[in-house]
Amino acid sequence: MKIVSWNVNGIRAITKKDFFKSVKSIPWDILCLQETKAQDHETAEAIKPLDSYHYYHNAAEKKGYSSTAVLSSQEPKAISLDMGIAEHDNEGRVICLDYESFYLVNVYVPNSGQQLVRLDYRKQWDADFLEYLKTKENDKPVIVCGDFNVAHRPIDLKNDKSNYNKTAGYTQIEIDGMDNFINAGFVDTYRYLHPEEVAYTYWSYRFKARERNVGWRIDYFLVSESLVSKIKSAEILPQYHGSDHCPILLEIEI
Repeated sequence: MKIVSWNVNGIRAITKKDFFKSVKSIPWDILCLQETKAQDHETAEAIKPLDSYHYYHNAAEKKGYSSTAVLSSQEPKAISLDMGIAEHDNEGRVICLDYESFYLVNVYVPNSGQQLVRLDYRKQWDADFLEYLKTKENDKPVIVCGDFNVAHRPIDLKNDKSNYNKTAGYTQIEIDGMDNFINAGFVDTYRYLHPEEVAYTYWSYRFKARERNVGWRIDYFLVSESLVSKIKSAEILPQYHGSDHCPILLEIEI
């Protein structure tokens, strides 16, 4: 099975670029999208050329904000939206697909914001999301993918020292949050297969960051430890444009 995750930074914007050409050239069975920035009917309209796939969307209450979507060639047994925690469940950030032998969770983790105004909220969100994943894992293995809005280690961003504890996505609180996922038994598939590879998934639109490869690796596939032996490949696909993020790909026997 091949699963692709992509923060599209606006589904209506990216579909006016080379999005359909890109997703046609990338092999995938399931496509997980974050930051669609659209309501359900708007996303459905934007991705109409892909209507042969099973489609699921979780829209934020606030229009034009956050939101996630999944397209799948295989219909899941069931789907669920959000974590079941009122404080977290109005921004369309979580979709869970229940397949026979695993759960697939698509997530768009909150950004801590300018001046780190949401950092305390982010700390609680990470803790609650980890508990949500571990509850799922009690039933069967979990694959979770999406924009986690954190660079886990110095290798995962270009300018680690100048950003540390100053910039959203690279504070010790956020790093600790990712440590907690790893320490709880979830495996960062890309780093597992490519321990020393310098590669990024996000580049600011400012200062020609992508041209200069001044980036961050903040998009991940994490899997339950029981699935590690089934990982075939984990790739970052920077050749695909249209967003300030690039797609990532996991191939797994499942």
